[in-house]
Amino acid sequence: MSYTNLTRSILPAKHQPVPGHDAASAEALHGAFTIRLAHDDERTAAGALLAQRYAWRGYRTVTLPRDQTGWRTTLTAHGRGDTPIGTLTLELDGGPEGLSAAAAFGPEVEAMRARGLRLAEFTRLAVDTGVHSTRVLAGLFHVGYIVAHRLRACDTLLLEVNPRHVRFYERMLGCQVVGDERVHPGVQAPAVLLSAPFAYIRAQIRAHAGTAELAGNARSLYPFAFAVDEESGILARLLQAQGRTGTSVH
Repeated sequence: MSYTNLTRSILPAKHQPVPGHDAASAEALHGAFTIRLAHDDERTAAGALLAQRYAWRGYRTVTLPRDQTGWRTTLTAHGRGDTPIGTLTLELDGGPEGLSAAAAFGPEVEAMRARGLRLAEFTRLAVDTGVHSTRVLAGLFHVGYIVAHRLRACDTLLLEVNPRHVRFYERMLGCQVVGDERVHPGVQAPAVLLSAPFAYIRAQIRAHAGTAELAGNARSLYPFAFAVDEESGILARLLQAQGRTGTSVH
């Protein structure tokens, strides 16, 4: 299955940039941004953002997948003026390229496969420092969840993160460590493997999504996720773009 023909903007209209504000101020004030399944131009711009953020962290540069496929999908977030402000690549297990996590955490990945888990990895994450990163990160993760879990029935999320960021993802997403620190050969930097069941993520989204205004200084991404009706709209647009209207989903 190919994602090449998916709709360019998959967020509800109220998340579009607001006229009269630049990208940073619009996003900070209104959470205004679009999330797209990246095509050539978006992928080029997102690749530049990824290279910039990786260089700032001292990581070896990695590249984005050249094409959207049934196994690897790149999401991009755009602010005012179509400026790329975030990117995330979703990898589904079973494809010819495998999972990026297997390069450093092969035994752990194989053990989860042996248990019959359907794995999806979120990788190549970058968010511009000039925007409200919590909202952008929550939006990218939520759309990745919709594709991986609701559309493709994956049941387990994997994330490779720098050891310094482990507590952030434990607190903000409810992840747990499943692979101890080691050097990832792709970026030549230390990494820890985290995991979370999509069933847990789904329950947290249903309980807390769309409540950011009430959450104050929330120590979780889930209040910044899309409300239930917004998720349903995104899912419907993805299904329609694939010609799957009426198809049952997870």
